[in-house]
Amino acid sequence: MANLIEQIAYARGIASEYIDASGQQVIISDECKLQCLKALGYNVDDQEALAAQFGAEQDALFVSGTEPVFVTTENKAIEITLRLTENESNNEIEYHVVQENGVKCQGKFSVDKNTRAYSRTVNGIEYIEYKTNLIVALPLGYHDITFKTVERTFNPMRLIICPRACYKPESIEQGAKVWGPSVQLYALRSEKNWGIGDFGDLKDLIVYLAENGAGFVGVNPIHAAYPANPESASPYSPSSRRWLNVIYINPENTDEFKKNDEVRKYVASAPFQKKLKELREKDYVDYTGVMELKLEVLRKLFEGQKSLFDNRTKRGKAYAEFKERGGESLKAMAGYDALMNHFYQIDRDNAWGWPVWRDGFKKYSDYVAKEWMNLHEMDVEFYMYLQFIADEQLEQAHQASKDAKMTVGIYRDLAVGVSEGSEEIWANGSLYCVKASVGAPPDPLGPLGQNWGLPPMDPMKLIGAKYQPIIDLFRSNMQHCGSLRIDHAMSLLRLWWVPPAASAKQGVYVYYRVHDLVGILALESQRNKCLIIGEDLGTVPAEMKSILRDAGIHSYKIFFWEKSETDGGFISPKDYVEQAMSALSTHDMPTIEGWWSHSDLTLGKQLGLYDDAAVASISAARTEDQQRILDSLHWHQVISDKVSRDAHNCPMSKELRDGMQIHMCLGNCALFSTQIEDWLGMDKPVNVPGTSNEYPNWRRKISKNLSEIFSNREIKSLLKKMTEARAKASRN
Repeated sequence: MANLIEQIAYARGIASEYIDASGQQVIISDECKLQCLKALGYNVDDQEALAAQFGAEQDALFVSGTEPVFVTTENKAIEITLRLTENESNNEIEYHVVQENGVKCQGKFSVDKNTRAYSRTVNGIEYIEYKTNLIVALPLGYHDITFKTVERTFNPMRLIICPRACYKPESIEQGAKVWGPSVQLYALRSEKNWGIGDFGDLKDLIVYLAENGAGFVGVNPIHAAYPANPESASPYSPSSRRWLNVIYINPENTDEFKKNDEVRKYVASAPFQKKLKELREKDYVDYTGVMELKLEVLRKLFEGQKSLFDNRTKRGKAYAEFKERGGESLKAMAGYDALMNHFYQIDRDNAWGWPVWRDGFKKYSDYVAKEWMNLHEMDVEFYMYLQFIADEQLEQAHQASKDAKMTVGIYRDLAVGVSEGSEEIWANGSLYCVKASVGAPPDPLGPLGQNWGLPPMDPMKLIGAKYQPIIDLFRSNMQHCGSLRIDHAMSLLRLWWVPPAASAKQGVYVYYRVHDLVGILALESQRNKCLIIGEDLGTVPAEMKSILRDAGIHSYKIFFWEKSETDGGFISPKDYVEQAMSALSTHDMPTIEGWWSHSDLTLGKQLGLYDDAAVASISAARTEDQQRILDSLHWHQVISDKVSRDAHNCPMSKELRDGMQIHMCLGNCALFSTQIEDWLGMDKPVNVPGTSNEYPNWRRKISKNLSEIFSNREIKSLLKKMTEARAKASRN
């Protein structure tokens, strides 16, 4: 049984060992492998049934003749594995290629018998595995190839030809160094939004930033969430990563609002304006209050505008084209939102997602669900309209960055997965392993490991789908932006799978075909002219570092973690690699103010994350780090003697805070990401990892309106100095 488990685990990409955060080898137990295989649907409790199940998979592989998809890079040999009968291998084989643009070509070849490898007998017929180099010149893109032998015609194989590296703007290629803020879009304040930062604020922010020398603006994942359950607000646990979060729509920025006098009068009324004022003044986003107001008004706009459904009008034509492009994916997204709203109105306790819905509604393909959608056509149509508006407003913000000639423009953030009760799984359930969850093995930041509650894609099912789901995912997230950040970029290589009822420590690493995924990422990057940033923090295998570097993917460098291996001091930003984005902090870390004052430790103790001993230990180590930072900043002369040289007697000041940001701007990384919170000296974090209800994660707003921030002389002075520092770094 143990040998069989090991054999299947190897075939399914389940690792036998890994190197942990401390550099030690960890052996994954047979029990953990067995539980992972069970989550994948294998009958591990019956050895005979398990052997038959695996045998049937291997039989199907050999009988198919080829795999569903082959990925390679340009100017590289197309080495395909064929599984043939003896008779087939003795005769010439035809191939027919249909290129992506419709151009066709064909040819013949003979297999080299010296490449014979494995063989397998299925139903009395022996199939033998051969390698063959296909001599055919193909352009970059997605092509189909069909093989014909004397006995049969194989199913078409997708042949994907990829560029060697991802796209970079010409100025970045030539050494330009740029800066920009990474913002939590919901956290933005303005006089115009409805209590949450929106796409209109993003557009205004871009104009402000471009005027002050920024080259980009990063936003949190803006993936579709749950309109019927707005308090499920984590941007990293979305419903769908292909579609947008409609809470970021500004209803007043729509064509329909401008043409609807009745709705404009309603929004301008004193009671409505009072509600907006209350929502704006809250320090934490009231997701329910905001969503209720927006959906109420957007529904009125949708129902009051007939031109949307008239293809003779410019508006109607644009809407029709959007729906056609969205296809079944858009219908599924809208149907899910409409159904969830329906179930919340009936029974809130059994409405949060498809796992608790009634039979007949648990999958998009269910007949009952389809019938409901047909009977509630306009409800579904409303949610398609919301996606249309969200896409339109994001595009307007992107256009503002192009008009301002920003070097990069908007950079979007691609979350590593979707939540269990998501539309993405409801519509594509067979692709996901819903009995497992993505997480991380134990490390110093999480001694017990982490379980993020995100079901992973099944690598074999992804290959069976010819990578179309991942192509769609990359492509959709490269729309209306100049860059894409891949959260947890290690997911391109491997993911830590945690089986149900197991602790995060009892997970296993499951490997994906990293060269395939990186190749497709590069192809979509080039086609969409989208620079790629890979969040590669934590334990990163050496092979992955090389893969990301060679593919032109920008690394992620956090100042506080970049230390010399010799003396433990902080590495000068001048010595960072160029192909990277550097930052002082992230959404999962305290602000500069919070880190320096240790207020994050005080908060962590209040939340039960640290005991007194842990706080004392971390605080002592941090004070040592602060001393090294002061030494470095003074040595580099980015702060004056007005700032103390003694970490035990050096409270945070504006000069110190600004100096740290200018210090990073003088560095070698192509991109430097700052945070508006650090311009303002805010101390409360936006997210505290390891908490859910203990802290209002993903809700804290910035302390001032955008107009106040960009009219502040001190802030404008900081931004000017950052721009000058980046220009100086570009010349060095």
